[in-house]
Amino acid sequence: MDIVHIIRSLPGRLKLGLVVTTLMLAALLVINQPLKTSSAPQGIVSYQLAATADQSMAILRSWRGDAMVWAQVSLWLDFLLVAAYVFTLLMLTNQLTRDRPGVRERNVARWVRALFVSAGVSDVAENILLLNNLNPPTDSLSLSATLCALVKFTGLLLGIAGLVIIRAARRHPLAHG
Repeated sequence: MDIVHIIRSLPGRLKLGLVVTTLMLAALLVINQPLKTSSAPQGIVSYQLAATADQSMAILRSWRGDAMVWAQVSLWLDFLLVAAYVFTLLMLTNQLTRDRPGVRERNVARWVRALFVSAGVSDVAENILLLNNLNPPTDSLSLSATLCALVKFTGLLLGIAGLVIIRAARRHPLAHG
């Protein structure tokens, strides 16, 4: 089964979710470019993972002028991305499990959904903490945002691994209809 056939067989809402999520992610990647500095080599991700006020302050100082505006735009736009990716990943989980009625598959899918929702909640909390940490940064806000970012990334990675397990356990292609 080729990728074009797989995409065509997806429900319209899932296709829309994938397109919206991809476009929003692409926009954030473009916005992130002016945020890459020697203090923030990964742009906004460096700020997300700056666990101390000193690290956060060094990053904020490196974002002079328009870069600080782009950092705020990135954080606010990320709220919309969170909603898009959580709903898209939940729809994808439902799609991959729709013809898997077994108890084991339902349990894995339940855990995968919980991981994606946890990642989204952590991402929202992280954005709120990062916005509040813009002036002046504190150790507690910096560390809290970093912990939320780690929970987010872990939830997304484990959730995606769960989807791979669900898909790999399938002995036949998705039923159409």
